[in-house]
Amino acid sequence: MLIILAFIILFHIISATLLFISTINNAWWVSGFIYTDLWYSCNTTCYPIANSESTAAAYLQAVQAAMILATILCCVGFFVFILQLFRLKQGERFVFTAIIQLLCAFCVMVGASIYTAEHKSFQQVEFRDGRYGYSFVLAWITFPLTLFSGLMYLVLRKRK
Repeated sequence: MLIILAFIILFHIISATLLFISTINNAWWVSGFIYTDLWYSCNTTCYPIANSESTAAAYLQAVQAAMILATILCCVGFFVFILQLFRLKQGERFVFTAIIQLLCAFCVMVGASIYTAEHKSFQQVEFRDGRYGYSFVLAWITFPLTLFSGLMYLVLRKRK
């Protein structure tokens, strides 16, 4: 039982770390020496993404909101898990933590899917010939990790 618990905690910490890295770091889109994240385009200096506050960049704002919400949910889920670990009676499941983790996985999937489908709509014309960066890949890697940890919380019972 302790081994399963240790793996779940490890999955959760890895998921939270990858979410922080993918949301904060500036490599969602790479075009030459220009790295673009959800807020800035950077070479040696960083500039805000053009028209990111306008309605033309509504997809970008949806990705920003989904990834921030996923990061917050992942952190809240970990704290709820710690509380439930010491407060639940034996034999009860970590259902609330599982729901939070599954919502986190859903937010990551929505954010990364929107970025995949609509990244050209908010990229400047000179940056459209780039490729996806490692932060984008980390976001997609985080999706199955959070989904798996949410399902494991749903299955896990508190035992002796």
